[in-house]
Amino acid sequence: MPDHVVAWLRELGAREITHPGGTLLAHLERVRGLLASWGARPALQRAGLCHAFYGTDGFPTALLPLARRAELAAVIGDEAEEIVYLYAACDRAASYPTLALEDAVFRDRFTGRVHSPSPALRRDLAELSAANELDLARIDPAFREAWGGELLALFTRLGGLLSEPARRECRAVLGDGEG
Repeated sequence: MPDHVVAWLRELGAREITHPGGTLLAHLERVRGLLASWGARPALQRAGLCHAFYGTDGFPTALLPLARRAELAAVIGDEAEEIVYLYAACDRAASYPTLALEDAVFRDRFTGRVHSPSPALRRDLAELSAANELDLARIDPAFREAWGGELLALFTRLGGLLSEPARRECRAVLGDGEG
């Protein structure tokens, strides 16, 4: 990953923000690494490294306000920034239940807008969601104990959107250990 992206994350304070398993920066780097290990394309890896820039439905701390989206796009590219925005904007309770369906209902938690993202964006969202949650489950046994069953059910439902390496990792970390 380009050093300038990590340097910018440090400048914005990601190394000082507490997050399960250490710091937000450490988590972001682990998520990018997991996506890379699954063979994710560079844009999705960059999105993984920057997925918490605008905060998320589960982690409200933002590194940048939405008004500065163009700055992130200039650093990681438009495609990666679009994935970061989609991930940050996802109202999980409203969006995850239908994400695997062709006519998925996605609710943007920032605007309230409801739409159906393209299949490619839904695959990216599912893959990034899996990498994020699996990192937390690997690092924090209490998190895995509390949420592992629910996450396994979610990623099983989203299985058609996930790469085979992601599906195997979900089963290995959240399931019976058989990959």
